[in-house]
Amino acid sequence: MTKKISDPKERFAKSLWASMLSAEHMQKVEDEVVERFIPAGGYVCRKGDTVDYWMGVIDGFLKMSSISPDGKIVTFSCMLAGGWFGEGSLLKTEPRRYDVVALRDTRVAYMPRTTFSYLLDNSIPFNRFLLHQLNERLGFFISLVEYDRMLDPDTRVARCLAAMFHPYLNPGLKDGGSMQIQISQEEIGYISSVSRQRANQALQLLEKKNLLSVDYGGITILNLEGLRRFPEE
Repeated sequence: MTKKISDPKERFAKSLWASMLSAEHMQKVEDEVVERFIPAGGYVCRKGDTVDYWMGVIDGFLKMSSISPDGKIVTFSCMLAGGWFGEGSLLKTEPRRYDVVALRDTRVAYMPRTTFSYLLDNSIPFNRFLLHQLNERLGFFISLVEYDRMLDPDTRVARCLAAMFHPYLNPGLKDGGSMQIQISQEEIGYISSVSRQRANQALQLLEKKNLLSVDYGGITILNLEGLRRFPEE
């Protein structure tokens, strides 16, 4: 079901780019963006779809992934509140090259292509934001390739958890200090390319190192910089 979002402040409260727009441009965005509720396990978009929207997470948890010809699921990234994605496909005007699935009930904001193009043509701050976002996303994906090819499973889990707290790509999560996130061990396995059992082993090790604590239905980050540097002491 698609509907207008009732509360404009809630709609963009955690989105970095929204505060950069002029009042006129922000009003246009508020008038034209719509919301969809995606239940856990549902698709936000599918590989091969025509790209008609730029999308952002209002609340919830999404994963960006693809399925290889032999049926293996490859997870590229995850998006939490405040994160927006799909700008690359919009800019290149190409079919979607990945699936985006809700790992839990999620509310997603959809900005039409026409609105996105209008901001590109008329808002210098919006262009600066996209330039930074594309640069940060490129660095993020390069690091994931490094993790997958060079790191052991324990380190991969640590670094992938730390990467979730990226202040630009997932601005709804504050960078620094103790942080809680509701995420299952299966979901951690998805983003780290390890099994749920192997993710559990890694979490136990990281908990012993006092880098995080495992809570019911989630984890609390105790030392974000330690996760980023793991296994350095």
